[in-house]
Amino acid sequence: MDSNVFKGKWKQLRGEAKKQWGKLTDDDLNVIDGEKDKLVGKIQERYGHTKDAAEEEYRTWGRSFRD
Repeated sequence: MDSNVFKGKWKQLRGEAKKQWGKLTDDDLNVIDGEKDKLVGKIQERYGHTKDAAEEEYRTWGRSFRD
């Protein structure tokens, strides 16, 4: 998902992100605020993934929201 689209749809996607990555807190989601790189960083931090693994998780997740 394009970063600009992600930013624009963040309020809608926030709940879906929480379902996908349950270890993310509400504070994490507030900090992320629609920034793809921040989401990837929080996935790395909370799940201990490498940057590449977190990026791949994000891409896989984002594909399910294509129009």
